[in-house]
Amino acid sequence: MTQSGRIRNLRWYICGLLFLATVLNYVDRQVFSILAPDLQRDIGWSELDYGRIVIAFQVCYALSLIISGRVIDRIGTKLGYTFAVIWWSLAEMAHALARTPFGFGIARAFLGVGEAPNFPTAMKAIAEWFPKSESGFATGLLNAGPTLGAIVAPLCVPLVAAKFGWRGAFIMTGVFEMLWLVAWWALYQKPEIHPRITKEELDFIQSGRKPASASKIPLSRLLGCRQTWAYTAGKVLADPAWFFYLFWLPKFLAQEHGLRGTAVIPYLMTVYIFCGLGSAVGGYVSSSLIKRGWTVNWSRKTAMGVSAVIMPVVIVASRAKDPWVAVFLLGMAVAAHQSWSTLVWTIGTDMFPSRAVASVTGLAAALGSVATIAFSEITGRVLQQNPSNYAPLFVACGSMYAVGLISIHLLVPKLEPAVLD
Repeated sequence: MTQSGRIRNLRWYICGLLFLATVLNYVDRQVFSILAPDLQRDIGWSELDYGRIVIAFQVCYALSLIISGRVIDRIGTKLGYTFAVIWWSLAEMAHALARTPFGFGIARAFLGVGEAPNFPTAMKAIAEWFPKSESGFATGLLNAGPTLGAIVAPLCVPLVAAKFGWRGAFIMTGVFEMLWLVAWWALYQKPEIHPRITKEELDFIQSGRKPASASKIPLSRLLGCRQTWAYTAGKVLADPAWFFYLFWLPKFLAQEHGLRGTAVIPYLMTVYIFCGLGSAVGGYVSSSLIKRGWTVNWSRKTAMGVSAVIMPVVIVASRAKDPWVAVFLLGMAVAAHQSWSTLVWTIGTDMFPSRAVASVTGLAAALGSVATIAFSEITGRVLQQNPSNYAPLFVACGSMYAVGLISIHLLVPKLEPAVLD
């Protein structure tokens, strides 16, 4: 802090808050799955009930993404995050009141609605606070939040549940978000009106930017932009693979390598560590290339191309006989995915002004969720026929990124900003 009370490098404190919110967001959604075996015994639901509870979250999450992005672009980042965090914190704590499968389904549906705005709002904040030369790295740090959440949840949730019961676990996680909200409300403002920002940092953030317009952008205008569909292609052709790894990796290791219970922990932790590295590296590389004089177009697409080239190693992983070989290859694949994901989020801030980022991010993420639900149904049907038939699923996951990159390049050959006015 300077003598005048202004904070140097304030944008990175903002990034830290966004990262922490994303960690808490992913911890929240995992509490239920971690406690599911105990809850199933206590509540007495069937496997069909559990599947419907999961779908309730996924469907409401996808629908909320479309609506919440538009709302956030209208009311602004600070209020948008405030309402979202209050909503999802109360929905998380409401799980403690559930007594039936239907009650849990309602709680999960409300949680899906509240958690969906997290990434659209965070990307809008990055668009407001970071120049293009740093937005990739900042997005990479943000995108590492789910990885840390995936590590923290299985370590902490069972301990909290053992001490306070499963209801206490839901309540405690909701309380942590409320504490985060205090810090958010105290620290966040747009950079141009923030009382703690230094003049040097504000000049750096605004360098090369055109004056922001206050006019609202109709959804029809966004739907008519090639940039919108390029961004969407990057999500639709990658999100299904990510959730396949997230939901089916433990089952794959159990089915093909006999790893169950606590035996699977070091293998999954290895994969999650790769995830975090991939998130940071992809954004860092593209930002570094820009600082070296590369164009935004070539720096982003080169890093995305490297990610797409790495992805097919997952096909070899499906055939590996040694579990550590399989996990190492899977780790490379999920790291490449997280790098890709970081860069897709970033090109949204490259192509759209901050007043449209949340809307476009919400739309693309919603369609990515629809694709994920469809791929999950296909996965279930394939494995229902043969529980060991993972090969075609891994082939699909390894191939979608190259198709995504080609689609993006054909739609936006120069990654030029969208013309919205």
